Amino acid sequence: MRSQPPRLLAAALVAALAATTFAASGTASAAEYERVLNGKFDSGSADPWWSSAGVTNRVTGGELCAAVTGGTTNPWDALVGQNGVPFESGQSYTFSFDAHATTAQTIAAAAGEAVSPYRGIARQEFALTTAKQRYTFTFTSTLDFPDAGNGQVAFQLGGQAADNTICVDNVSVIGGVKPPGGVVPNPTKKVQVDLVGYVPGLPKRATLVSTATTPQTWTLKNSAGAAVATGQSTPKGADATSGDSVHLIDFSSFDTAGTGYTLSVGTDSSFPFDISADAIKRLRYDSLAFFYHQRSGTPIEAQYVGDQYARPAGHINVAPNQGDNNVPCRADLNCGYTLDVRGGWYDAGDHGKYVVNGGIATWQLLNAYERASRVGDASAYRDGTLAIPEKSNGVPDILDEARWEVDFLLKMQAPDGMAHHKMHDAAWTALPTRPELDDQPRRLSATSTAATLNLAAVAAQAARLWRGVDATYSAKLLAAARKAYTAAKANPAKLADPADNVGGGAYDDKTVTDEFYWAAAELYATTGEAAYRTDVTGSSHYKAASLTRAGFFWGGTAPLGDITLALAPNGLPAADITAIKSAFASVADQHLTAMAGMGYATPYDNSVDGYVWGSNSGVLNNATVLALAHDFTGAEKYRDGVFEALHYLLGRNPLSTSYVAGYGDQAVQNIHHRFWARQNDPALPIAPPGSLSGGPNSALQDPVVQRLLVGCPQQKCWVDDIGAYSVNEVAINWNSALAWVAGWAAEKSGAPVSKPDCEVGYSASKWDGGQSAHVKLTNTGTTPWTAWKLAFAFPGTQKITTGWSANWNQTGRDVTATNMSWNGRVEPGKSVYIGFNASGGGSDPTAFTVNGKACRTG
Repeated sequence: MRSQPPRLLAAALVAALAATTFAASGTASAAEYERVLNGKFDSGSADPWWSSAGVTNRVTGGELCAAVTGGTTNPWDALVGQNGVPFESGQSYTFSFDAHATTAQTIAAAAGEAVSPYRGIARQEFALTTAKQRYTFTFTSTLDFPDAGNGQVAFQLGGQAADNTICVDNVSVIGGVKPPGGVVPNPTKKVQVDLVGYVPGLPKRATLVSTATTPQTWTLKNSAGAAVATGQSTPKGADATSGDSVHLIDFSSFDTAGTGYTLSVGTDSSFPFDISADAIKRLRYDSLAFFYHQRSGTPIEAQYVGDQYARPAGHINVAPNQGDNNVPCRADLNCGYTLDVRGGWYDAGDHGKYVVNGGIATWQLLNAYERASRVGDASAYRDGTLAIPEKSNGVPDILDEARWEVDFLLKMQAPDGMAHHKMHDAAWTALPTRPELDDQPRRLSATSTAATLNLAAVAAQAARLWRGVDATYSAKLLAAARKAYTAAKANPAKLADPADNVGGGAYDDKTVTDEFYWAAAELYATTGEAAYRTDVTGSSHYKAASLTRAGFFWGGTAPLGDITLALAPNGLPAADITAIKSAFASVADQHLTAMAGMGYATPYDNSVDGYVWGSNSGVLNNATVLALAHDFTGAEKYRDGVFEALHYLLGRNPLSTSYVAGYGDQAVQNIHHRFWARQNDPALPIAPPGSLSGGPNSALQDPVVQRLLVGCPQQKCWVDDIGAYSVNEVAINWNSALAWVAGWAAEKSGAPVSKPDCEVGYSASKWDGGQSAHVKLTNTGTTPWTAWKLAFAFPGTQKITTGWSANWNQTGRDVTATNMSWNGRVEPGKSVYIGFNASGGGSDPTAFTVNGKACRTG
């Protein structure tokens, strides 16, 4: 996690610096405002210091040590520096640091401009020895870079024939008259709306920032500027979480689809937005496309992502990569083996791959499909819906994408059945670093109980979903799940090391009873075996006991087990399943009650920890609870709550910003990522559409926000800066939450709230080149069928050869079956059984209609 900007302080700068005057030592006379971030390196990270080509930064023993390749000509040919350092013209500054070198060498310390024309402010040379010494000089700035603009400090380390290592510590630039930071670059509006759009037929609400205590007149205008609706706001008063005084605007009565609407109060106007379901339906697929972008071990091809996002395969043992095909454990572990862990998804903005993050992310993609198959519309995920290489293989594309990570999770299983917690570079890579150019050695961290249970849970879930797709693969998955669960029970408290945070996050988890419950639930839902049932019902988490407004995340996974038990058929008592569903409705009600009092309604509990790292994923995971409450009860209020959460993420927030790249006029661009890094390198792309920023984090856990956002209200603790990793990184388990909710919302956009009056049960016995399918049609409505027509589409190459108990017809992939003379009447609650034999192969169909109406699958 390091910034690496365009190089400066090169030869053209030296002449400008030569004319700069400064004292050899002294103390700044101005106020002692510290301009440099992370100058003591106490955290073990070099962020936001960058290094040039031929220089490798490492934090060792609390110092930043730069290994410099020899053979350069000029001092500025090898650099270590920091961007965004604010200076004010005419003000005095003191630049001081400790330093030593493996071999005595002269270096230069400099201050100047980070972008063209790279003007200089000050430069002084110092003769370093092998002994650590303190160096300092004072200068007056001739340039003005206030509020963390384009100023920079750098150490020039080149001009030496031989390799050398230079270490610096306690780097400080003190002076100036203005505290650095305190600004949020994105301009905000007084009228806050969803920058993307509102779905017709659903509530439409906005927030007005105003200290007025009386209602204010609002006007809705179309793209031509003509007023189409007007009304009065409702004063809400001070909103502590945002720091704003707010009014509520409700314009739900206007429901005409269109583009380019604006909402205004007096002279203040919102960003433009649409009234349409189109954007949320695009987001369903853009949020899933994120995962193809994050694939490791395979080229990302232009035919699927466009030229700007295409790149070669990363970490496949092609130089300079050291590769993932033969990765050893960390040196201190002495595990005695290596693993081939190619593939999987890069976890976040770095090149690490983590089992506990991969576990919940994969589960959410698989659950989105399973939930749609059982209570929704899985046809949205059919083969050919995503731009991925597997789009024509007869398997639903969301399963293909999830398999990319499932296979990686299997590879992380050690010979004893346990799973390694994570795998990543030996040290943090510079920012930016394209995956194929990463030259770091790769290392496995220790196995852990949490990682092993993640593997058990996801492999069991995947085995259930692949039964009708690939029986051999399904059996392989189930065997791995069983082995992992047995290993975890034999090692119930092997916890990840919280100090294992060099080169990758620690992801330590002190409690794993939730993972045990989750894994047991998945294994029970897949196998129905008594031993797993005993572990489920005997858990303290059973029947959603741990579901609260705090929600779920990678370290709190028990509700994932509850969701599976509520959706997947199993042999648990009906009363227990009802209790689980009731718990989701109860927590959803708590969210709605809290949201009613918020200036910017969002399902998020900040009462204890404030807004935390990845808060946007918390919003979405809680939106999942609301969505399931709607699925379980049919109540419209829960559906509306889900869309309120999306409105917050897409712009109805105090920063007037869409946290989803590519969505809205002011959408996040500069997410923390080593390839999507245009802010640092104009040749690289910005974040692709559908990528979710982590969101506000009131703990201020990176140097950039510590400079810019001190004293920020919780919902305003965010900035669109590539160096602000604690608020603006991406992660697979954040985008998986977005994909789940966006898929659900797309399904519900414009659809009436109604329960299907038919249910289809479908099972197929398969062999090489053919299959035999059995179909059960159930009338779940309140009136008899006097005739029926079943319709569905094959996702693969299946061709019906014979059929029974129905008149079967097939055109291409589309199949219909109509009743015979003797089974056309089906009373409410009754079923009819039909079937067929077919040639060809592919996964089972997942979307069915009877008499033109969508059916539930069961």
